[in-house]
Amino acid sequence: MSEAVSENIKDYLMREFLPGENPDELTTTTPLITGGSLDSIAALKLVIFLEEAYGVAFEAHEVNRENLDTIARIVHLLISKKPALAQ
Repeated sequence: MSEAVSENIKDYLMREFLPGENPDELTTTTPLITGGSLDSIAALKLVIFLEEAYGVAFEAHEVNRENLDTIARIVHLLISKKPALAQ
């Protein structure tokens, strides 16, 4: 898993959706949607950020709770769309 991609996503989440929260509590396995940190609007904003930041396009069936619930799953999805991110 790309550390840089993971850190970039974490930074975005902290800045946009979790300001003032302890960044040490947001790990790559912290549940974002099922844990209540992201609602449907926040998830949509996250998808837009990911598409713009990484030059990918997600299919409707890819944008779901399973793929977006943790940073690790998000990075896995990104790498499946753009394998060069794994390096």
